Amino acid sequence: MLCGGSRVSLHLWDRRQSMLGLGLGFCGAKIVQLSSFVLRPPTTLASAGFGHRLQHRIVSSSGPHCKTPGEVPVLHDCFSQQEDDHDLQDEGLSSPVAGGIVALGKFDALHLGHRELAIQASRIGTPYLLSFVGMAEVLGWEPRDPIVAKCDRKRVLSSWTSYCGNITPQEFQIEFSSVRHLSPREFVEKLSKELRVSGVVAGENYRFGYRASGDTAELVRLCEEYGIGAYVIDSVMDKNRRSPDSQTEGDRGQVSSTRVRQALAMGDMEHVTELLGRPHRLVLSVGTRDLLPCDGGRRVVSAPRSSVLNLPPRNGVYEACSVLVNNGESPISCRVVVDRVSVHIETGEPLQLSDSSDGGAPEFQLLGIEFG
Repeated sequence: MLCGGSRVSLHLWDRRQSMLGLGLGFCGAKIVQLSSFVLRPPTTLASAGFGHRLQHRIVSSSGPHCKTPGEVPVLHDCFSQQEDDHDLQDEGLSSPVAGGIVALGKFDALHLGHRELAIQASRIGTPYLLSFVGMAEVLGWEPRDPIVAKCDRKRVLSSWTSYCGNITPQEFQIEFSSVRHLSPREFVEKLSKELRVSGVVAGENYRFGYRASGDTAELVRLCEEYGIGAYVIDSVMDKNRRSPDSQTEGDRGQVSSTRVRQALAMGDMEHVTELLGRPHRLVLSVGTRDLLPCDGGRRVVSAPRSSVLNLPPRNGVYEACSVLVNNGESPISCRVVVDRVSVHIETGEPLQLSDSSDGGAPEFQLLGIEFG
C-alpha cells in the first residue's frame, strides 16, 4: 500500500496585505485544515540585472496530442525527442511561469510522490514542475537511462489531469549549470524576481542551493522574505514494502525514483506499478529493418537493446503485457522477453506496422510496451 502524508506546512505573505481566506489544503488523500492566508499578485521584474541568469525552457503538456481522462493514451513523437523551448532573452519578456505554483524536484520517475506535488500546486494555482537538466554532465555522474522516456513525459503528465482539477501540469526546466553555484537565498530570489512565481511546493526532504545547503525550513523562511508562498508536504510512503537493501541518506521508506529503479532492477513490476501509480512503459524507437520477425508473421518480433529509450526491467520473461505501435490507440496483448541483446515481443496477432506516405514501411517504428 502506498500512503500519502497528512501534513501541509505553508507560509504565504502579501506585501500589499490583500487578504484572501482559504480554508482547506490537502496532502495525499487527506484534507487538512489550514489557517487563512494571503496570496500576492505576481511581482514585477526588478529593474536591476541579475548575475547567473537562468537558462530555462518550458515543456508544454497541452495541445492536440493530449488525451482526455479515460481515453487510451497514445505515444508521442519519440524519434526526435525534442521539446518546445522558450528561452527568456531579456528582462522585458514575461516569465512562462509568472504567477504560477511550481513544484520543486528532480521528477525523473514521475512517480506518485511527484504527482502529489502537482496536485497540491493545482489546488493553489496553475501547476508547473520545475526541475534541472544537465546535472549528470556537470557533476560527472555516470549516464543512466531515464525511467520515463523523454518523449513519453507529456503522456504521463496528461494522465494527471483529472487529479489536478482538469489542468495538465507543464514542465519547466532549468539548465543546472546556470544555478549550480547559487546560494539558497539567490535561488529563491531567482524564483521571485526573475521567474515571478506565486508559490512553490516541495517535499519534506527537498534540498536546494549550492551543495544542497538549504532545507525546507530555509525555503519557507526565504519565501516569506521574498513574498511568495511555500508549501511543504509529507512524503508518500511505501508502507507495505521492506526498505531497499542499500538505503540512501534520508530514506525512511518513501516513494522515490531510487525505489523505482531498484524495483525495475529486480523485475518486480507489481511494485513498480504501485510506485508509479501506472504501468511502466518501455519505449523503443526501432529501425524497421531492425525489427526482425521471428516467425514470418510478426507474431514474434525482436528489437535490439540499442533501440530502448528508457530503463527496461531486468532480463526475464514478462507475461500480461501490452504493446502499442506508433500512434495506434489499440494496445495488443503480448508476452515480453528481455535479454542482454534484444527485447522480444510475442503477440497473439500480427503487429500492424505503419506505412509511410509512399506506401512502404517508414524508416522507424515506435513501440510502447506496458508491463502488467
